[in-house]
Amino acid sequence: MTPQGSIAASYLRPRAWRPAPLASISLVLHAAAAVALLADLAAWPWMVMVLVANHAFVTGAVFLPRSRLLGPNVNRLPEEAARRREVSLTFDDGPHPRLTPAILDWLDRHGAKASFFCVGEKAAAYPQIVKEIVRRGHSVENHSYRHSHAFACFGIARMSREIEAAQQVAARLTGRAPRFFRAPAGFRSPLLDFVLARRGLHYVSWTRRGFDARRTDAPRVLRRLTRGLAAGDVLLLHDSSPVVLEVLPALLDELARRGLRSVSLSSAL
Repeated sequence: MTPQGSIAASYLRPRAWRPAPLASISLVLHAAAAVALLADLAAWPWMVMVLVANHAFVTGAVFLPRSRLLGPNVNRLPEEAARRREVSLTFDDGPHPRLTPAILDWLDRHGAKASFFCVGEKAAAYPQIVKEIVRRGHSVENHSYRHSHAFACFGIARMSREIEAAQQVAARLTGRAPRFFRAPAGFRSPLLDFVLARRGLHYVSWTRRGFDARRTDAPRVLRRLTRGLAAGDVLLLHDSSPVVLEVLPALLDELARRGLRSVSLSSAL
């Protein structure tokens, strides 16, 4: 693929954007505060209290990864996919030179497909692994370029650069622009949906996660992923965590036992 082609492939058709409910309320409160202050300067202590409360609520929403308060959020597959007994395994923070190929082998053994939310700079460092993910029938999605834990604090310009850089790396390596984005650590900015809409990207969180990036107790991770597991679930794991190689075989067996089939997000959605 030519450089020009890779750049063009990183762009999807922009989708319609409208402020999320919480953002709309916040804008109305700020406008009302400005009007109230113009009408009566003595009202400023009350206006400050209202705006501080509003900002505290918005900040709290940042730490609710599965919420739709800050914009559209895919945390389950559509009903059609659930009726087909589908779930979607998703892997964050890779690719990893040792773990990702082993995960691909386990998925192959069970005929399972998944989506890999790759960090752009890691994808650039291990291009052959990214290509192998796609060759085996899985999808590569966008997890930002550097995976900064301060991502939710970025302004629109810096956030756009992070997302666009990862988008271009993935498109250059796979020939396909990622359709889905997941924020580092799942913490999304109130500004994120505006940035995603301009690039035609959709936000994906999860139905359940095992916290495998933080825990080494494989049985406990597996229990978190399988307790209440149902068709239509989106499961979050990490191909940067060694414990995933202990969890994944048992998880795939459990999916088969329950008559569930893992598909990529691009297939299910």
